[in-house]
Amino acid sequence: MPGPVDEDEPAAPPPRWPDGAATGVGSLPGSDPREAAATVVGEVPLLPHLPELPARGVGADMLGRTAGMLVDIAIEVVPTGYRVTARPGRDHRRAVDLMRVDLDAFEEACEPARPDWVKVQAAGPWTLAAGVELHSGHRVLTDHGAVREFAESLLVGLSTHVAEVAARTGAQVLVQLDEPTLPAVLAGSLPTASGYGTVRAVGRNEVQDTLRDLVSGLGVPVIVHCCADRPPVRLLADIGAAGIGIDATRPAFSGDTALPAALDALGEVWDAGTPLMLGLVPALDPGRPVTTRELARPAFDLADRLGFDRSRLAALAIPTPTCGLAGATPAWGRRALTLARELGDVFLDPPDVSSATDRT
Repeated sequence: MPGPVDEDEPAAPPPRWPDGAATGVGSLPGSDPREAAATVVGEVPLLPHLPELPARGVGADMLGRTAGMLVDIAIEVVPTGYRVTARPGRDHRRAVDLMRVDLDAFEEACEPARPDWVKVQAAGPWTLAAGVELHSGHRVLTDHGAVREFAESLLVGLSTHVAEVAARTGAQVLVQLDEPTLPAVLAGSLPTASGYGTVRAVGRNEVQDTLRDLVSGLGVPVIVHCCADRPPVRLLADIGAAGIGIDATRPAFSGDTALPAALDALGEVWDAGTPLMLGLVPALDPGRPVTTRELARPAFDLADRLGFDRSRLAALAIPTPTCGLAGATPAWGRRALTLARELGDVFLDPPDVSSATDRT
């Protein structure tokens, strides 16, 4: 029989993906799910992600895919975007069917590779509430009760999705909640349906509580990703997330334009041992050769400025493209993932801060 549990004994740390892992943000160019899945599993094998292929149209984009996961809430497409509807129709069924095809392709690609970890993506509750309309034409965001219902429905649907991905792949699942609209939600800068005003700002406590409930309810590691200019890093650091995703090439975080407050917030995240998913690889072909050393420089500079040994980047950073790759050419989509993987290798064995090769 097992002995008594020592209540003073510290809990085991939560499971974490391998050091040096790289991944994609979510979307890829093209419309072939098998090709996309094979590319992802081949190029970022330590943390492959379920690809999104928005070029297929309705139901394949971030909002449509996430809305298709909702339980007891259906959506349809209207001229202004996605809108809540009384019962599932063609648009809702299309989103569900596309996801099923994607899961089949991802399972097939993972079968020979058997990755230990995989990542799935979904729109976070605030971006979803900002991007979907009620029957009235107003954003879900304008109705407290509707926001709550959407968040609860997303928790149930996303939990089912995670369980299915885990069963199909045999891997541990990392969830990425995409919240690109979150800064606008907090600032109250989203236009109303009429276009003559803006939707009221949502308070930080309300935003945090909703995200915290979702993160804790999923029961698996969750990264919240916000590639906007100034993501609310401190807010996201206090919801129990396993990581925070940013575009590390944004002016607030890199080069001479880096803001002390933004850097301090990232330092606090790393001090707490929370990894950052760092967008470093251009989402579009820059039209010139790029090297991993060049792409890694913002990460090295960030570690140096914050006083972290570069050797910790393998554990504290997951390199990714700066955003989704839906707008890239197929060749650059593959190349961007290759570069992200190579950045993960560089983080495992970074150059010394005084290295001559690093200065050139």
